[in-house]
Amino acid sequence: MLTTTQISQLKTKIESDIAQLQEDIPGLEAMTQAIAPDNAIGRLSRMDAINTRSANQTALNAVRIRLAKLTQTLPTIDHAEYNECDECLVEIPFARLMLVPESEYCVACSEKLSG
Repeated sequence: MLTTTQISQLKTKIESDIAQLQEDIPGLEAMTQAIAPDNAIGRLSRMDAINTRSANQTALNAVRIRLAKLTQTLPTIDHAEYNECDECLVEIPFARLMLVPESEYCVACSEKLSG
């Protein structure tokens, strides 16, 4: 069970993370704009630009997913089940939640499910 101080720290962390992600999105969106075919930057430079755009699109998608998860997590922090692993029902340590507040699984179950 999380203490009220821990819950408060987590809320602050999540709100801060949400604000940062919302700030990052416009910049990433700008870097994922289509590259005009008439842009005379040379074949290799164009390929680099396309690869960079692809990497930025992947980063943008990850930011949007994390933002959605954090937004869904914020109202659930006050619930007793918030820091329970969805798989094994063991309490997720506060330190893990401070790193990844949207964690649904303990480290052991997360590794088991991803591997």
